[in-house]
Amino acid sequence: MTSDSQSATLLDGKALAKQIEQELRTRVDNIKDKTGRTPSLATILVGDDPASATYVRMKGNACKRVGMDSIRVEMPSATTTEELKAKIDELNNNPDVHGILLQHPVPDHVDERACFEQIDLAKDVDGVTCLGFGRMAMQQSAYGSCTPQGIMHLLEHYNIELAGLEAVVVGRSAILGKPMAMMLLNANCTVTMCHSRTQDLAEHIKRADIVVGAVGVPELIKAEWIKKGAVVVDAGFHPTDNGGVGDIELNGIENIASAYTPVPGGVGPMTINTLIRQTVDAAEKSAGLDAHK
Repeated sequence: MTSDSQSATLLDGKALAKQIEQELRTRVDNIKDKTGRTPSLATILVGDDPASATYVRMKGNACKRVGMDSIRVEMPSATTTEELKAKIDELNNNPDVHGILLQHPVPDHVDERACFEQIDLAKDVDGVTCLGFGRMAMQQSAYGSCTPQGIMHLLEHYNIELAGLEAVVVGRSAILGKPMAMMLLNANCTVTMCHSRTQDLAEHIKRADIVVGAVGVPELIKAEWIKKGAVVVDAGFHPTDNGGVGDIELNGIENIASAYTPVPGGVGPMTINTLIRQTVDAAEKSAGLDAHK
């Protein structure tokens, strides 16, 4: 990688997601031809959170684009933990469902973790179960949490050599920061995890060869903290009048970084793309057509 100010690589998740969708269409057609069945993702939406409804709709549209079926399960806000677990069991036992996504967040009275754990590992295409996380961390077969797995696909596509790099992940959520750190560790990075109580955050970031912003705070990470030639991955998105900002101050970043993700159009499209890709993987496994990992 070079740190020449004119040559920062834009890590274009939108373009890569489109390219992968073409490959997925071919794989979906192959499954249909060989089995007569259509790969299917079940999405469960509990309550009426408008942002969650938008995300579920986007996931349904992505299924449609590659020729998959999308089963939309909508449950009222008053749904109990036991009712939600029973619905997940029903989907676990349905051979026409290859992947299950429980849209986060669920209403406060529902035990979200218990419901995530109810998802069959073979259908945990969103990478939310403890067993899936543990298997991924131990480099065993499992579906990775979609945002960090999508980031890894993006870095691999752009031939960013990770081995030996010092990586700083800012954020420690169960579906982003923690699995991201494990995936980078498995790719032979030296990983530091930072969070809301980290002291001297700027000092950690100044050392980093790769910075992942996954903390959920608009532009918390300042451009002036970033080392010349670093790879900058911004997994945050916060709507603004100008289209949105991430967790990292990206203004002028092309003159500092060797590669960076734009906001929007970087990490976001790869998250949904990974969900669809892992559902196709699950459908192939279920049909005994396990040509893809």
